[in-house]
Amino acid sequence: MIKTLLGFGLAAVAAAFASSTASAQEFRLNFGHYLSNSPFVKVEQDFAKRVEERTDGRVKINIVYSGGLGKDSELLGLVGRGAIDMAAIVPGYYGDQLVYSKALQTPFVFSSPAQAIEIANYSFSELQPFKDEMERLGVHRLFHQPVDPYYLTGKTDACKSLDGLQGKKIRTFGSLIPHMMSAVGATPVTVPAGDLYEAVDRGTIDYSFVNLGNVNVYRLYEAGKFTCGPAMNIAGHLVVIGDRTWQRLPDDIKTIITEESVQAQKDYVAFVESSVATSSEAIKAGGGEIIAISPEMLAEWKEKTPDLLQMWVDELKGRGEGEGAAAVAQAWRERVDQ
Repeated sequence: MIKTLLGFGLAAVAAAFASSTASAQEFRLNFGHYLSNSPFVKVEQDFAKRVEERTDGRVKINIVYSGGLGKDSELLGLVGRGAIDMAAIVPGYYGDQLVYSKALQTPFVFSSPAQAIEIANYSFSELQPFKDEMERLGVHRLFHQPVDPYYLTGKTDACKSLDGLQGKKIRTFGSLIPHMMSAVGATPVTVPAGDLYEAVDRGTIDYSFVNLGNVNVYRLYEAGKFTCGPAMNIAGHLVVIGDRTWQRLPDDIKTIITEESVQAQKDYVAFVESSVATSSEAIKAGGGEIIAISPEMLAEWKEKTPDLLQMWVDELKGRGEGEGAAAVAQAWRERVDQ
């Protein structure tokens, strides 16, 4: 009898220990990122840490940088199929799939990074085409990266005028941003962010076009001394979790992740607003020179460029999405004009 009771007791202790261990390591979420590990993604690191702490270790978010879980052009498919759990997705890299989300990277629509994020939050929570797009691709949006303003960086200061951009090869991405460059006689060239230093240094392109924070992170001021801007405000990548992963999470964990996503969104906007000054100081300390684009130059640039939001609407008409796109464009114009 004693041996039997002792056996039951040991079994119970072992079961309790196994249950505790399983609970502590219940969900390991692999998060594929296209960017390198840098202070520029600290908000996402803090988000992952807070989720782990608030779930008492039941959730561990494993962020893998620099395309370690998939290239920037592969991550959306991987997370949608459940091959990975989470990903940072650049809408402009998926122009044929994220037909609505990519409009958040339209030049000359938003006046600031904060406004771009306000419109993004509104769109995904209130506009049906954005909800339908996420459902169709099998992903759930958590939050957006606001991007500090975009600047041109190259070896000469010709970027300080529109005439100086004529004939120059300038980095772009997506389907809409190239029109911004061709409108002033420049040649758009697609170059991944991680290849910009070499492209500027070797003269493959005359100017990179990336947010100021990444001019600093990638040390582009070493390849090209002159940085001109700001020239564009857009929303950056969106952080998503696959529907398959989301559906298997308990409700309490979903609530924690949702709450921390809201906090991460607020933290990101505050971070971007403060990072411009920090990046500017670092670029100048590294020998770079920042040249401010005048409001007059920016207004002329916008005037020369076709209405890119309407161009996006016209594009979606050919996909049978004209009515939805027109409603989105109208809602955006009303909100940005408020």
